This record gives sequence, structure tokens and C-alpha cells, in this order.
Amino acid sequence: MRIAIVNAAPASVEMLCRIVSAGGHEIAWVALNGADAVSRCADDRPDLILMDLLLPVMDGVQATAAIMKRSPCPILFLTTSVTENAAKLFEAMGYGALDAVHAPVLRPGGGTEGSHALLAKITTIGKLIGAQREPAPAAKPKAPPRVGHLPSFIALASSTGGPKALAAILASLPYQQDVAIAIVQHLDMQFSGGLAEWLGEQSRFRVVLARDRMRIQPGTAFLASTNDHLVLARDLTLRYTPEPAANPYRPSVDVFFASLRENWPEPGIAVLLTGMGNDGAAGLLALREAGWYTIAQDRNSSVIYGMPAAAARIGAAAEILPLPEIAPAILRQLDRKRTAYAARDERIPFD
Repeated sequence: MRIAIVNAAPASVEMLCRIVSAGGHEIAWVALNGADAVSRCADDRPDLILMDLLLPVMDGVQATAAIMKRSPCPILFLTTSVTENAAKLFEAMGYGALDAVHAPVLRPGGGTEGSHALLAKITTIGKLIGAQREPAPAAKPKAPPRVGHLPSFIALASSTGGPKALAAILASLPYQQDVAIAIVQHLDMQFSGGLAEWLGEQSRFRVVLARDRMRIQPGTAFLASTNDHLVLARDLTLRYTPEPAANPYRPSVDVFFASLRENWPEPGIAVLLTGMGNDGAAGLLALREAGWYTIAQDRNSSVIYGMPAAAARIGAAAEILPLPEIAPAILRQLDRKRTAYAARDERIPFD
């Protein structure tokens, strides 16, 4: 891969160049500030940009917004502190940055710490960039157990540009005690805690990290929080699984959606938002075929029209909507569901 480096510290630039070259990649160019990065990217678009968040002249957030508007390409942020820079980081991801990883640091005795994690992340991004396969058809699931009086289930999934889109939807949903939400966002696990806290500030729902063996609780939004795949088990608890290990999307939307179709007893609402690649398209189609109300974000409001485009191509979405219309559509569907339940009143308690 041809990789560009944007960092204001000469020592860090030298270290990153050494790490990237040792990993078998080519240095496309180096920029010492955000404005220079925007200009260089317009003239020579690399396969990937490694960008520092705190830059002179134009910071990483502003540079990301400008690059994704003028000459979009994958951007990976390197940060020394998750907690101090969380808001800026997720704002940058809202403009289209792919992910973030802790910046490698020089050890006092020589060598670097964090270089292997950085190279592993670059390898994963390389797979995502090259993943052009059409989504495989979902396997036919076993019938889920019949359980009633469940909370209405909303599944939100996103990748590139996702944090901003997720925040917009959550901010527009009023708190409802009979609704549970699950969120799958492609993001390294070290930043999931900061994302949950940031989304919680935008939402009337309580946003928590999904832990292994947690039960779905009404009035709560659960965020996938590891580099393994989040799934819903048949006992309606959330679990994590490393399989399929070869899937470069982690956590995978398709894996989670497949588990919902197999194990959640009643059709819910599933939304596939902005993101690179095609993860989630096959899973969304499977949910639609099972009676779920499915939505894909439209092209104009998506930062990257990859995942929702793949869903649109195979007819996985009942509706393709701009971002501001998604929350109102969810609320209309919830009202229809409540009306239908009131008419038949067939449910049994959910514990």
C-alpha cells in the first residue's frame, strides 16, 4: 500500500516511516500540518493516510472534512489519548475517518511500542479496501423461540462516517421504555468506551458497552465493544465470538444480523448506515425476508456509500432514506407495531 503520514513531530514522522516501510509498504508523502495534507492528497491520493489528531494550521478533524470532500481516501488516526481526544476523534470519524489506533511510542531503551498493532490495523484496512465481493446469501436459520412482551428491537449498524450518523439518529429518538437498541460500529475495541460515552451524551437512551452474556434490557442501547463479533444467542443474551476469523469486518454487521434473524423472536427494525465495503447487506436482506422493517441510508447523506449501496443493490432495504428521515421512520414503525399488539394482545411476559 502507498501510505501518507501527517504528523507535526519530526521524530514521530521518522518512527512512522520506519514502521510503515518495515511492514512492506511505500511512503507516498509526508505532511507536517493539516492544510498541507489536504493539498498533497488532492495532488497525489494515497491508499491510506496515517493522521495525527492534533495538528498545526488545520487540525485532524478539519483536514479530514476537507480531504473527504475534495479527494476522499481512507484515513486512520493515531492518538496518544483516547479519553482526552474522544470528542474530536468521533467528530473526525463522522466526516469519514475509518478508525483510530494508539500511536506507537519510542521505548526508553530503544525500539518502539505499538508498531505491531499499527501494522495489523493497516493490514485489516487493506483487506477492507480490497473487499469488492458481493455479499454471500445468508443461511436459512432455525425458527427462533416464541417469546412475547419483548421490547421492540432496533439494530443500528455503521462503519465509515458512522459515529456522526448514529449520534444524529439517537438524538432524534425520544426515550421509550419498551424499546431496546443494539449498535454495531466498525471500530477498534480500545475506542469503544469513549464512543459509548459520547453517544450517551447525544441520546435519551442509556448507552452501555455490550458485555458477554448481557441480557437485552428495555430503555438501553448496547454498543458492540470488542474486536470479536457480537451475536445474540438463543437465550437472548449477547455473546462474542471470534468466528468467522477470516472476516475483516470486526465486529461484523452480517454476523450480528444473522444472529438476530435466527434468535430474536419477533421482527424488529434494522438500519444500515454509511460505511465502506458491503458488510451488513446480506444480513439486512435476511432480516427483511424474516419480516423485519429494514432501512438503508441514501447516497447523498452517506459519507461513504458502500454498505448501504450494497444493500440497495440486492433489495435488502424496505426504504432508502436520507439520514434526517431515518429516526422519524423508526418512530412510525414502532407506533404501527404497538397498534398491532394492542389489537391482538397475544404477548406473554418477557423476563
